[in-house]
Amino acid sequence: MTRLPDKYRYIVVEGPIGAGKTSLARVMAERSGSSLLLEEPDTNPFLPGFYQDRTRYALPAQLYFLFQRAKQVRALNQSDLFTSVTIADFMLEKDPLFAGLTLSDDELTLYDQVYASLKPRAPAPDLVIYLQASPETLVERVRQRGVAYERGIPDEYLVRLAETYARFFYQYEAAPVLTVNSENLNFVDQPGDFDLLLERIHAMRGPREFFNLGN
Repeated sequence: MTRLPDKYRYIVVEGPIGAGKTSLARVMAERSGSSLLLEEPDTNPFLPGFYQDRTRYALPAQLYFLFQRAKQVRALNQSDLFTSVTIADFMLEKDPLFAGLTLSDDELTLYDQVYASLKPRAPAPDLVIYLQASPETLVERVRQRGVAYERGIPDEYLVRLAETYARFFYQYEAAPVLTVNSENLNFVDQPGDFDLLLERIHAMRGPREFFNLGN
């Protein structure tokens, strides 16, 4: 069993579509015996329509995710993070990133009002692992995994999303952030890659550090 540092009871793995956040969260939870809290995109009935007609489906898809994630975070508030470790593949604070990319001005105003009234007081993560990859890599990974409704995602949307994530985490200060270049890492098929990441997690001392394989 892999042992995570005791000071990290709530770890969030984040990154744009195709960065590998869910895969890493699964591996980390499995190897450490931690609880796993995952997004559930396949349950969103508006998501396939969103990738075909964003103008029509952006708002219902976004609100569905907001209600879903807020419910999950509310449940996290009720869990005992002192006796168990939780690994999540999302943070509620990133939800407005997608809203800003996809909603019209009037829709965004409505979304902001709902978000402000709905957002629960979530515990801050003890550590955020932010996975980066080049836009070209993200596009290729999304194409390779062959999810039917993702075939309609425009390449330029993935590029804008990656840029938005980079700006968000450049300014993020609510928790320590380990930024990981995932270009040459495969946490699912290469256990040694996860071992290297684990060593980097144990070696963290500052609030913002970087892990780039080969550096």
